Amino acid sequence: MDPVVNDEFYMSLALDMAQRALGQTGINPVVGCVIVKNGALVGLGTHLQRGGGHAEVHAVTMAGSNAEGSTVYVTLEPCSHYGKTPPCCELLIGANVKRVVVACEDPNPQVAGKGIERLRQSGIDVEVGVLRDRAVRQNEMFAKYITTGQPFVTIKTASTLDGKIASETGDSKWISNAEARLQVHALRHRHQAIMVGIGTVEADDPSLTTRHDRVDGLQPIRIIVDSKLRLSPEAKMFREGNAQVIVLTTEQADPARTKLLCDAGATVLSLGSGPRVDMKAAMTELGRMEIGSILVEGGGTLNGSLLQARLVDRIILYIAPKLIGGKNAPGSFSLEGIRHMSEAITLGSVMIEQIGDNVSISGIPVWPSS
Repeated sequence: MDPVVNDEFYMSLALDMAQRALGQTGINPVVGCVIVKNGALVGLGTHLQRGGGHAEVHAVTMAGSNAEGSTVYVTLEPCSHYGKTPPCCELLIGANVKRVVVACEDPNPQVAGKGIERLRQSGIDVEVGVLRDRAVRQNEMFAKYITTGQPFVTIKTASTLDGKIASETGDSKWISNAEARLQVHALRHRHQAIMVGIGTVEADDPSLTTRHDRVDGLQPIRIIVDSKLRLSPEAKMFREGNAQVIVLTTEQADPARTKLLCDAGATVLSLGSGPRVDMKAAMTELGRMEIGSILVEGGGTLNGSLLQARLVDRIILYIAPKLIGGKNAPGSFSLEGIRHMSEAITLGSVMIEQIGDNVSISGIPVWPSS
């Protein structure tokens, strides 16, 4: 059945366009804009990169004189402040548009309703909230960064039915199926950085690059958590891919090892005086470096430490229909453990997807009140 042509129809198109740009706008949001006049599409635009024209700019430019008297559908509240580009609400006012439909307000404190109010003050009819939930989810990474200054952290892990991420020998290739692994490369494409622990590097010597079928992918910054600087300067990541390598270590790290890795091209950050990397300090520092999103593909130790520090914003778990057993086979999350179910970390806003013979479960961690 053909879809009904209404506000949701056009907003869905704007959201679809914005979705395609996920990963390439850095710490900026993804935004789509559609302009309609007399029942016809006259302008389309997407924010493509930080510092470039906003979605409204591209759409108004395409619409030309047809922007006058039109209805504008935009996935995020038009900006009202001068940043790297002029405010979009003034652009729409100057184009004499008749109506603006906004999916959700901008979480940026510099905007936060001011753009909507400015449009209404100028006499433009503004409606807010069309497909709001979808728009909020689309820019969850931006919202976290712009309100806290810290990156949005996604844990991705693949396990068997009995919760193992590798056999007792460390063999993990492959737990998930080929289709699920392609999804993981899409996740890498959409995050600014990928993080693993040194144990994962020593076991697999991964390149930590994005690899799609026949097309190029955006390459994430590689972040290695390595408290004792065991990372080899001959690791594959230094030879493959052109993205930056950041090593998180402690003040106890050997200066000679630090120099060795810096000479290989890594940026080494010393975070914490103890034996383990201070992950809270790490997130603050990575945020200062304008890294707004991180995909964690580590083992149970790294996953568990991030969860216990409450630094995780989303979990994506791929489950394969396999049983491998083994008391010493590692699991997805190494946690201290709880005594009562009321103390468990649960997932909210759960989404479940079947991927061939695998299942993907994703959601937002909900921390126990205690």
